[in-house]
Amino acid sequence: MQLLFNSKGKHIANFVNGQLHSPKGKNVGHYLEQYKIFIDMHGKYLGEIVHKDRLMYNRSSSHRNVNYGNYGNYGNVGNYGNPGNYGSIGSIAGYDDIEIPD
Repeated sequence: MQLLFNSKGKHIANFVNGQLHSPKGKNVGHYLEQYKIFIDMHGKYLGEIVHKDRLMYNRSSSHRNVNYGNYGNYGNVGNYGNPGNYGSIGSIAGYDDIEIPD
């Protein structure tokens, strides 16, 4: 399990067994190992890991307009708690923070 944060250090997701989950545990996406990207539950590009633990949207990603299909819902993994704020890394050129649905 890997905790993922936005650029401001807010905990926004958990990466568990190839799946992306909201902090409350809901399955909100899937990881595509061959591309090193996350897709949402509808198969659209969601983002990628930047600086080891920041989940961000790459505005110039070649995956933005591709639909990878539906990978199913892997259910709820539960709440891993709130790790607190990990500190801001500032803005990164070409990347945006993403919103993860609860």
